[in-house]
Amino acid sequence: MTASSEPSRRGAVPLHPGEGRAGGSAKTSAAAAFALVFGVAALISVLTVILSWIGLLLGIIGVILGIVGLKMAGRPGVTGRGVAIGGLVLSALAVLIGLAFAAGITTFLNDEGGVNRIQQEVDDLRDRLDN
Repeated sequence: MTASSEPSRRGAVPLHPGEGRAGGSAKTSAAAAFALVFGVAALISVLTVILSWIGLLLGIIGVILGIVGLKMAGRPGVTGRGVAIGGLVLSALAVLIGLAFAAGITTFLNDEGGVNRIQQEVDDLRDRLDN
């Protein structure tokens, strides 16, 4: 048999026992894919610290999409459970890191001594630039 006469196996999805081919091939849940995209974007944003508030927002959206993606992956003909779990984990991690940064910044800014130290450093840097 030559390669051109063999049936194409690309895109073949293993069937579960008792399942027919009437529904076509399984498709990955869009919510699961978007959860992964939002999770990666959220984690990158949070780790830049400057964009942590955007990462926190993206992480919350990613968590919601991850949960929806998990529910959709349970339907017949829909895959993407692993993708949804990955997006959910990354999004939850981004939310936790974002909340930790927010709590740390809030605690630091509410500490008058910390604010005074920052002001002193800024004044020292200005004095160095003037000289």
